[in-house]
Amino acid sequence: MADQKHYSIITMELGPMENFIYLIIDNKSKNAAVVDPAWDVNAIIAKAKEHQVNITDILLTHSHHDHINGLDELLMHYDAEIHLTHAEAKFWGSTQIKPTLHYGGANMKLGETEIQILHTPGHTPGSACYYIDDQLITGDTLFVYGCGRCDLKGGDPNEMYDTLRKLKIDLPAETNTLPGHNYSTKPSCSWLEQIQSNPFMHYLNDSDKFTKFRMHTHDHKREDPMSPISKDDMSRFE
Repeated sequence: MADQKHYSIITMELGPMENFIYLIIDNKSKNAAVVDPAWDVNAIIAKAKEHQVNITDILLTHSHHDHINGLDELLMHYDAEIHLTHAEAKFWGSTQIKPTLHYGGANMKLGETEIQILHTPGHTPGSACYYIDDQLITGDTLFVYGCGRCDLKGGDPNEMYDTLRKLKIDLPAETNTLPGHNYSTKPSCSWLEQIQSNPFMHYLNDSDKFTKFRMHTHDHKREDPMSPISKDDMSRFE
């Protein structure tokens, strides 16, 4: 749990794909937002009751089934507002869910807690990261020592390359990254550690090499769980 002046972030690992579901709590209002409700809605509700909070918002990083399969069930218990990007809503194409849509760079408020919505395409066209103070919830855009696949429907390695290049430039080194899956040797890490130890960050000066690495090399040769790899250690992928 990461505690700050106005908010707390509770991490739950749920489901067969090791999903991280996050509960963002505004400590003053006791309103809460769930990021990517999936797999075990009862566990999410139990966690909200444990912390005596009301779920008022649902933040979707993207619309793949393993990140939204608890959405309908959660809405049966809470009258919560759903948030995602315009681009992801178009990609998703759902006609039954009526979310609030955002463009990249927009801000929303959860009580006194401000959340910035970053449009981070690559895994899907409208993938989003949620930036709260110095915490970045990344969904499948970025894992600890990895990044999301780009070979699924809607994926684009060129967009992922541009996304990671922009994040590398824009994010402070102390930013803590909170990924969508527990695929690595640790559940979170600083942005500085991502730059130094995430192999995809070592290819951000050459889009062709990045694309080849993302689409053809990494998933065949990576360690499980993913571990830190310095730039000098990249020879293992050659």
